[in-house]
Amino acid sequence: MPLFDKKDKSRYATFSRRSLAVGGGMALVFAVLGGRLYQLQIRDGDEYMTEAEDNRINERLLAPPRGRIFDRFGVELANNRRNYRVLLVAEQATDGVEEALDTIGEVIQLSDVQKKRVITELAQNKKFVPVPVAENLTWEEFSRINMHLPYLPGVQPDVGETRDYPYGPEMVHVLGYVASVSEQELAHDDDPLMSLPGMRIGKRGIEKEFDKQLRGRAGASRVEVNAYGRVIRELGKDPGVPGQDVWISLDGELQRFVDQRLGGESAACVVMDAANGDVLALSSTPGFDPNWFNVGVTGPQWRELATSDYKPLLNKAIAGTYPPGSTFKTAMALAAVDNGMDDLVVDCTGSIRLGDHTFYCDAWRIGGHGHVNLTRGIQVSCDICFYEVARRLGIDKMAEAAHALGLGSPTGIELPGELGGLIPTRAWKMARFGVPWQQGETLVSGIGQGYVLATPLQLCTLAARLATGKAVSPRLTHQVGAALQSYPLAAPLPFSDKAFAMVRQGMGMAVNAPGGTAYGSRILQPGFEMAGKTGTAQVRRITREERQSGLTPQSELPWAQREHALFIAFAPLDNPRYAVSIVLEHGGNAHTEPQVQFARDILTFAQKRDTLGKPTAYPIKEAALSAGGAVR
Repeated sequence: MPLFDKKDKSRYATFSRRSLAVGGGMALVFAVLGGRLYQLQIRDGDEYMTEAEDNRINERLLAPPRGRIFDRFGVELANNRRNYRVLLVAEQATDGVEEALDTIGEVIQLSDVQKKRVITELAQNKKFVPVPVAENLTWEEFSRINMHLPYLPGVQPDVGETRDYPYGPEMVHVLGYVASVSEQELAHDDDPLMSLPGMRIGKRGIEKEFDKQLRGRAGASRVEVNAYGRVIRELGKDPGVPGQDVWISLDGELQRFVDQRLGGESAACVVMDAANGDVLALSSTPGFDPNWFNVGVTGPQWRELATSDYKPLLNKAIAGTYPPGSTFKTAMALAAVDNGMDDLVVDCTGSIRLGDHTFYCDAWRIGGHGHVNLTRGIQVSCDICFYEVARRLGIDKMAEAAHALGLGSPTGIELPGELGGLIPTRAWKMARFGVPWQQGETLVSGIGQGYVLATPLQLCTLAARLATGKAVSPRLTHQVGAALQSYPLAAPLPFSDKAFAMVRQGMGMAVNAPGGTAYGSRILQPGFEMAGKTGTAQVRRITREERQSGLTPQSELPWAQREHALFIAFAPLDNPRYAVSIVLEHGGNAHTEPQVQFARDILTFAQKRDTLGKPTAYPIKEAALSAGGAVR
């Protein structure tokens, strides 16, 4: 065979093999592509269509309006108001972000801190995302922004909602406040609302206790976006479910009067319905404006709150613990009567000795009170009388009586942060310090000093229980949304009628009989008279040398070394309806008894206003009674 024929056949065979390989490869590629197309368009088409739709349409959460808080008469204590604010879109700021902020600063006041915050947030977000520059503008400021809008490229005026507290500092320790979500709170709450920019939640008080109910359920806005995430149009909107409203037992006007009457003092006052425990006023002064935390606390504001000796951030009414002083003698008198000391008479000479220690009475300067029984012991607040009561009772029986009257443990009021105070026992001291209880400690505890501690709320509960003879417990909430709150009926206390009668007689004499410790500040209007018990609590030890050389008047001591001044009372005298307690920090003044004057004015105002005689705005009907609620 010719040579060229062999070469042609070889080339042809090679070409055929290559063509077959290329064709097979192409067929394989087309088969893979076809299979992939079948998978994408037919088998998994619905799934990818959904994903594509999700890329085109975004659902954005919307915060619903927060529920409101009302007082017993339907007055709004916390609500929502319009929030006039200014937003800035970086990509529309043609002259640059810093120049835009400087221009805005010529129209409304902007601090350097605000400008730095805006620049930081703009850098963290896409250029088309609006970032808040200033919030809670006045109408005048908002109007100026709108008037200059043609000269403010990138600026967007906006109207939203923000929390508002009409009573300001006067309600802060009951209502609390809302503020931004912390990282820790975000990690422990799976509510999608928590991740919303600018979301605010309850931090204290009622706002925190019922935050989830007040918060509501998130809504959603369906918007169409382009490939860069920029909104093209809104397709639909679900506003969500607004937060539930909360009705509480406070009387806003009485609360305001109490707060203003205490003025700038470092003090706490609680007023209760003596029959069922409704808290009508709960004040801790000084307070602070809760709206600061809503819009952001400045550095100077925070330093002022954190460093003040008057502790405005502390709710003294539920978390301030103080020696109850002579107010505790009422509890000791109840226990004394039911332990066979109803006819006790003590000869007060001004002091007694126990071992090598001398215990003094306030009347030591004049040689004592003379012969004193239990009712007069309450009237003149004789320490020697109650040293003897304490010695005979012993610390464990004293503790049993105190616990029955609501001392030594939290009351359970619907506010976070309540403390329980302390009623010591032998077992407590051994567990706490590893040493036995001493008889001298029993005597000191009998007049409400030593380890004994109580909150103003507990002392008001004590006053209500003394007035009614029932285990009245404080309560603050009556309705959350459509749900009525149910409370058990108060049970009788484990003390005899005779014991209550003697203690009430002594408290009545302390205020309304000459020689009583509160006689100078009694209520003179007939039918409004109060019964009460004064108390002072030492915050430093007074040496024998000081007593011999003459005590320094309280008014001349540094503020932090003055005694606390306390008072518990109920009114009217014959048919108690209101109970009150007052603790005036470092306010001791034996001559003027300012805490008694405060109580006198507060109880007079409450009775004249007839808070408990007015119909309430929340529905307490058969539904509450059938659920086991207390009769109103």
